[in-house]
Amino acid sequence: MLQHIIGSVIGAAIAWLVLVVTGASSSSQYVTAVVIGAIATVFWPLVIGFILARRVKQRRNDQIQSEVDRQINQQKGG
Repeated sequence: MLQHIIGSVIGAAIAWLVLVVTGASSSSQYVTAVVIGAIATVFWPLVIGFILARRVKQRRNDQIQSEVDRQINQQKGG
């Protein structure tokens, strides 16, 4: 439910932004704005998921690197 609300808000905001940027002087510009907003509404979870997956991967890589550094320092010191 929350995902649909967020998607609707994002789609409406993008449609409004497209209308403002293009000036919206003809009906085809309104249709273009609505289509772009609808596409944003559908695909926003994929974009957010991609961003979150990259963050998780980066954190995992940082943890692995810190463990490697710790082990190397341990070998050098003792």
